[in-house]
Amino acid sequence: MDLGLKGKTVIVTGGSGGIGRGLVQEFAAEGCRVAIATRDAVKGQEVADSCAELAGEAHLIKTDITDEGAVKALLGETLERFGPVEVLVNNAGGTNAPTPFLEKTRADCEWETDLNVWGVFNTHRVIGAHMVERGRGSIVNVTSNSALLGEAAAYVAHYGGTKGYQMSLSKALAFEWGHTGVRVNCISPGWIVPHDPSHTGEGSFWNKFGYEVFGKPDEMEKQAASGELFNIGSQPIPRVGRPEDIANVAVFLASDRASYVTGQLISVGGGSYMP
Repeated sequence: MDLGLKGKTVIVTGGSGGIGRGLVQEFAAEGCRVAIATRDAVKGQEVADSCAELAGEAHLIKTDITDEGAVKALLGETLERFGPVEVLVNNAGGTNAPTPFLEKTRADCEWETDLNVWGVFNTHRVIGAHMVERGRGSIVNVTSNSALLGEAAAYVAHYGGTKGYQMSLSKALAFEWGHTGVRVNCISPGWIVPHDPSHTGEGSFWNKFGYEVFGKPDEMEKQAASGELFNIGSQPIPRVGRPEDIANVAVFLASDRASYVTGQLISVGGGSYMP
């Protein structure tokens, strides 16, 4: 189905690996002009290069979304290179190593708050304002099942709380901005696994602790198929999720096919969360 996204300008934050890689590639496959906003310039450029043969194009813009000035520079460079921004996908986010809440340091909590709260605040204030001024735009916020399920937030309670902020902000802005032509929706990923360890950079939780704790992608896929992967066996759809599972929903929400959809949350996690 033609989603009508060809030629549209898209900003994807956290576009350097994992889910971000899948998002950038899918929007580029739809013919979009994609700005990859990431602190990891090496992995970000690898993702941009991987889109060379696709219908659209991707361009790296090294960005720290926790810095409002950097987000303003991101918007400026995107406007200069690609033109007005039609779609913003807030994918940048993260958590430190799993830690019992009472043992987690204030510094670790502040790091998560800076990225998951203030970073998203900055992109809405800067890029969202640009969309409101134009009277058109779609924002897709990538949150987490950690904000929906207690077990999904085990030992990452503060991270789950920051993702809850994103969900609440999204609904509030969807209501506030709906009449301006700007839509805001959320995708809440479940267990989404990269296809290859090389697809994630140093800042990814996979490289911080994920691969060590849960195993490599091929190992997790085999364990899920045999019912041995601890957080997959009870799911209605008992397989690991992949970056394209998130990307497929994101391109729909970004498109005019979803023009009557705003303020909504879609959990993409094999049925692990059912409201």
